[in-house]
Amino acid sequence: MKMDTKQIINQEKKYIVHTYARPDIVIDHGKGCYVFDKAGKKYIDLVGGIATCPLGHGNKQFAESINKQIAKITNPTNLYYTEEQVILAEKLAKLSGLDKCFFSNSGTESVEAAIKLTRKHAKKYEIIATKNSFHGRTFGSLAATGKEKIKQQFKPMLEGFRHIEYGNVKALEKAITNKTAAFIVEPIQGEAGIIMPSQDYLKQVREICNKHEILLIIDEVQTGYGRTGKFFAYQHSKIKPDIVTLAKGLANGIPIGVTITNNNVANSFKPGDHGSTFGGNPVSCKAANFTIEHIISKKLMQKASMMGDYLIKKISSLNISSIKEVRGKGLMIAIEFNKQVKNILKKCLDNGLIVNSTSEKVIRLLPPLTINKKIIDDSIKILEKALK
Repeated sequence: MKMDTKQIINQEKKYIVHTYARPDIVIDHGKGCYVFDKAGKKYIDLVGGIATCPLGHGNKQFAESINKQIAKITNPTNLYYTEEQVILAEKLAKLSGLDKCFFSNSGTESVEAAIKLTRKHAKKYEIIATKNSFHGRTFGSLAATGKEKIKQQFKPMLEGFRHIEYGNVKALEKAITNKTAAFIVEPIQGEAGIIMPSQDYLKQVREICNKHEILLIIDEVQTGYGRTGKFFAYQHSKIKPDIVTLAKGLANGIPIGVTITNNNVANSFKPGDHGSTFGGNPVSCKAANFTIEHIISKKLMQKASMMGDYLIKKISSLNISSIKEVRGKGLMIAIEFNKQVKNILKKCLDNGLIVNSTSEKVIRLLPPLTINKKIIDDSIKILEKALK
């Protein structure tokens, strides 16, 4: 049975748990940096599935690659060896400079695996995280998250987490005790509103972790797979973490999560310590392998850097007094205003531009890495109209 927009919205209210405040449009299909609603209206997508679609929408080669894998087999489970999983693990090990991968289905799950692995390896339970950070919504990852607003109703939290000011290396040094196992940190705080630390922050963090012999966990769920101009954002700082968590855009919208680590830490996990029924299934791994190869062969990391600079320049050139700051790296950009942005989001949507807010005064842009100058220029015209 085909449904129109009104029927779909009514059925959603009737049958789906209300955890999202959605606008009254139904996304039907997409092509490149554009999506189309059920009525056929075209939108420029600067959210990119919340950074999950670096290759854009409707990539035919991507679809063909996945369809071939589905026709072969979808999920024989991790009880058996599968080829695409091994191919992907090797790719990620070489790209990260680390050794071994554990596959799951989401960023939250990749963080959960990192927490369990840290506690078993270090034989300590305390993990330091940062205020306003976001690491997921399950109890372990939520405990690591530094946003009190989304935790309050679900207390008591998993114990063993302490939160310090982001970007403050002195606070990290002061917080470390003989119970500390690790420090988990985002290279750029995404859900907090694209908060950028100082250029030498991660390098100093790495030195402190080495000095006190604690693990450094880098959460690259939002910053990874080339969005900031390098495959991993920590590579801008020329450091190597002990554990990396990755998800979102790795398989261009197909669910996947990965926890990558070095041999020393990886060897702490033994058969039965952790697992995932769907993690590393051949379809997700095939999608991730295609996505990585496409990002590299089409030089999308370099493009993310260039188009990000261009987009920031175009926004910064707008003569809009309500814009307080434009910040970001690559195609991970925030526009902070001195007023609430709810009406701006609606006006943009009405005029065919999809943007997203992380707080009452911040608009976040996470477009596909395939975006070009024409699409950026068209986006700026709609944004400027909405602002004026």
